[in-house]
Amino acid sequence: MQNIEEIYQQYSSTIYKYLFCLTGKEEIAEDLTQETFAIAVKEIYKFKGNCKISVWLCQIAKHLWYKELKKAKRNRNISIEDLTEEIEEVQTTEDIVCKKEEKLSLFKNMQKLDEPAREVMYLRMVGNLNFIEIGEILGKTPNWARVTFYRAKQKIKEVEENGKENRM
Repeated sequence: MQNIEEIYQQYSSTIYKYLFCLTGKEEIAEDLTQETFAIAVKEIYKFKGNCKISVWLCQIAKHLWYKELKKAKRNRNISIEDLTEEIEEVQTTEDIVCKKEEKLSLFKNMQKLDEPAREVMYLRMVGNLNFIEIGEILGKTPNWARVTFYRAKQKIKEVEENGKENRM
């Protein structure tokens, strides 16, 4: 077993980053990181080695964050405006996750296209190029680029619809 100083040196940055992702606030993440290692020092004898030490430390950190949230919830009166803002933030987070999943799905489906169609899609969507520029890059006409893009979109829609039908 490593000594606690080595563990701190090796994992403090990871625990801080994890807590910062949870809290979104530097000060809280720093405080909870210190508290995490204080608890780890006291309870190192409970670590059985069933998981990585970083996982064990993250579990302690997460538990401390939840404890902090409960304490903050008890200590404040929640106004309607605060509740609304929190609900909007949760919906925004869900929207971000959904959009990311949709984006991943789109790029996976784009890989199923033939080479020219895939190139046009990437140039249009990722490169934000217009059809004139795409035509110039690929040595084709702007009309060819426009038609190829349209057909590629149609193929992706078909693939997505077929995927949804297969899941049902």
